[in-house]
Amino acid sequence: MKKKRNYSRFYAICRAKSIDLSLYKEVLVAQFSKGRTNHLSELTQAEYDDMCSCLQSGKTIGEDVAAYKERLRKARSGVLNRLQRLGVNTADRSFAPVNEFCMNPRIAGRPFGELSPEELTALVSKLEAILRRPKPIKPQRIINVQIFERPGVLPS
Repeated sequence: MKKKRNYSRFYAICRAKSIDLSLYKEVLVAQFSKGRTNHLSELTQAEYDDMCSCLQSGKTIGEDVAAYKERLRKARSGVLNRLQRLGVNTADRSFAPVNEFCMNPRIAGRPFGELSPEELTALVSKLEAILRRPKPIKPQRIINVQIFERPGVLPS
């Protein structure tokens, strides 16, 4: 007798990522089963787990975990470098200033730790545009100083 599986994880991820299952469900299943089937119930447990982890984390099909983590590390490093140049405190271990900056809807709208490598790459482009923007020049304050000249004495 075949054990009935619970597919709530798959549906929750698809709902959170706004994936239209009427269009992509069969394609996803076929990709992760390497064309063997296009029915979710016919996936092996390993294929199902791999599909859910790929959808959840954003790693590509066939990419091992170490390669994904390295890609994520490089993308995060690029963003942190640019944030540092913008004056955001990236040395704080709580990442509160970085998260506060990223939570702005015009920047990323989500905490830094939840961003995928693709979102981080897009964020690098935004930050580069911000860095290229010319800085406003503050007007110089002019101070009038009266000079008194005394006859026979050189001014100091």
